[in-house]
Amino acid sequence: MLSIVSTFLYSLLTKRVMLMEITEEMEDLFCEPFPDSTWVLPPDFPIRDFWRFYKDSPESYTKMVENKTIGDDVDISPESLPALVYLHAENVNMHLQNHIFCDDDQRILQKLNWMILRSDSYFTAALFLMPMYEKELSQLFPVKESVFHHLGRYIFQPANPVWQIIERFYKTYFFNADKIIGIQIRIFPQAPVPFEKMYQRILECSEKEKLLPEIGPSNITDATSNPTKHTAILVVSLFSEYFEKIKSTYYENPTLTGEMVAVYQPSHEVHQKTHAQFHNHKALAEMYLLSYCDKIVTTAGSTFGYVSHGLAGSTPWIIRPPSWMYPGNGPACIKSFSVEPCLHSPPILECKGKNNVSDEEIAVPYIKHCEDADSGLKIFG
Repeated sequence: MLSIVSTFLYSLLTKRVMLMEITEEMEDLFCEPFPDSTWVLPPDFPIRDFWRFYKDSPESYTKMVENKTIGDDVDISPESLPALVYLHAENVNMHLQNHIFCDDDQRILQKLNWMILRSDSYFTAALFLMPMYEKELSQLFPVKESVFHHLGRYIFQPANPVWQIIERFYKTYFFNADKIIGIQIRIFPQAPVPFEKMYQRILECSEKEKLLPEIGPSNITDATSNPTKHTAILVVSLFSEYFEKIKSTYYENPTLTGEMVAVYQPSHEVHQKTHAQFHNHKALAEMYLLSYCDKIVTTAGSTFGYVSHGLAGSTPWIIRPPSWMYPGNGPACIKSFSVEPCLHSPPILECKGKNNVSDEEIAVPYIKHCEDADSGLKIFG
């Protein structure tokens, strides 16, 4: 969803029509966003083997620049250019490729009729680094950190199978709640964190920021003048241990305020199953359920969390798992300074004939490094 929003914005800026290849696991996720039209690539499109395109493909723009198939002349005629170009906007060694986000290169790219773009990143922040798009982006987004919130709510409408999951869960468990608190816990396979250590972080964050109802003897004696409040806690995780621990805590103990607390977890799949359609349906439903929470707690570096708080238009509390990136003596969580997702793999911006930008924060005043990824970039303001 992050890369789709970025590609859609890029298509607006470059006046292109965006079409998407919908694979089997993506079917029945979203409704068509545009009336009397489709964003699905037609089945008779002459190119189907998109898997063969990569950063070193002959059709890759950076490869053509490297091989001098395309030169430096921004005034080159469209007739002199290939009919098709491939733009590789995926993370390569924690960076997006050079030349993709340089003004002169974009002026050449705009002359190519057909572009195949692949991305795994929220490269919107990189578009905000480009002078040629600055004016139009300012007109489109006076509040700069509202990009994903507005475009995501515009183009993403859950399809019926997903919406039915959302509706059933919300009406059953959230409808009568006075307050909903969402906690999203992501344990990355490449940086596993033991359950007890991660749970301790959640407790420390909650205690410091007053996120979860406090446990202790209730001092409410007059139920008539102090009607009972109902708080729902949504736990979103591949694992059930966090849900069970939080649920048992509120089952076994009263709250200081006398409020009633119910804890829910829609699913616990254990493993991420990207190529399973129903798994994706449930994941999307849980992103939306998390976005409906009054307070949102996410895990550092989680794109799942980025989507949820971006759709909500709210700044989350970000839990920092104990690891080499987040030492144990640091804060358990921090409040995000922006609604926007983080671009984990920013471009180096080695543009032809120009001074290289060594620190994007210096170049653009509304770009900062992310709280949960020191080298990443995030739009704010």
